[in-house]
Amino acid sequence: SVIQKYDVAYFMASTDSLSDVTAFAEKNMANFPILADPTKKTAKDYGVLSSMGFAKRWTFYIDDTGTLIHIDKSVNPRTAGPDLAANLKRLNL
Repeated sequence: SVIQKYDVAYFMASTDSLSDVTAFAEKNMANFPILADPTKKTAKDYGVLSSMGFAKRWTFYIDDTGTLIHIDKSVNPRTAGPDLAANLKRLNL
């Protein structure tokens, strides 16, 4: 993965159930953690819960001091990996 060359922790969060998230991770051979948020509390707290009840695809960039430095609100699943790497480079992370 192009992201692995950066010294960063990354994960995905989903409003799906743990069993659905686990099945998705196994099916897609995910090499990163996928967190389940079936109560949707975390999605709501981060402001990504849509009116239709699912999470918007946003990427939050948090530096090593815990400061939120950027939010990408236009995530494209088809180019998410390269886009993430480009943003990491641009943000000097």
